[in-house]
Amino acid sequence: MTDHERTPSRRRAYAKLWIPDQPGAWMMALLPALAGVVVGGADAGRLWLTAAWLLCYCVQFTVARWLRSRFRRRYLPPAATYAALLAVVGAPFLVVHPAVLAWAPTYAVLAGLTFRGAWIRRERSLWSNAASVLAASMMAAVVYTLGRPDPLAPATGFVLAAVFALTQFGSVLFVKTMIRERRSRGFLVASWAWHALLVAAGVIVAWREGPSGTPLAAVAAMLLLRAVALPMIGRRRALRPVVVGMVEMVMSLVVFVYAVMCAPLLAL
Repeated sequence: MTDHERTPSRRRAYAKLWIPDQPGAWMMALLPALAGVVVGGADAGRLWLTAAWLLCYCVQFTVARWLRSRFRRRYLPPAATYAALLAVVGAPFLVVHPAVLAWAPTYAVLAGLTFRGAWIRRERSLWSNAASVLAASMMAAVVYTLGRPDPLAPATGFVLAAVFALTQFGSVLFVKTMIRERRSRGFLVASWAWHALLVAAGVIVAWREGPSGTPLAAVAAMLLLRAVALPMIGRRRALRPVVVGMVEMVMSLVVFVYAVMCAPLLAL
């Protein structure tokens, strides 16, 4: 292989040190915060907080790799750079919006769990995935409630966060049945059971709330359908990870649209 042929691969490898290379993970991390912006209003504070959260995600990604590598030098520059940028963006935000620090203990615990998972090289375990899902999903509530004194704000924020947390954990289970745990009957049963419970919850909400609750049942049914159909197809013919990723990106957008259009009505 010539030097000219090696250059593109080296550039891609260098880029992966700095940029998370899973579009589905990007969407799962950012869509809850963006839902909080859309539902709460795209003011300067919410946009500022969302930008800080984006940097938090980059810090988590790069620091986790650095920890997993046992402090290899090549992973330090991205982690240090993102941490410095987060300090520049985040410190002034905390001065202007100190009330957001009420969320800090919870996020410290969740970050600690993900870093622990990286250190022991179990970052793809269910408990580590669950910590990441909770951290991302809660941002819907953190962003939405920023500066909102109205009494319904906590309830609406909770509903938004719950929708993302429940559906994103289902996504974690589904993706495992398609890739890393493709031959695991236990994970397949867990995925189907989780999504069936989501459908049951959607039906109950539709029965209690009427038309405003019906879309939740429809979204849950779509998620269950893909959780059942794709693993069955995958047993007959291998599906590339990019196909699974594209399906989850579409499903993430469906959940996002539901969250911003319908979920706040359930808090009323």
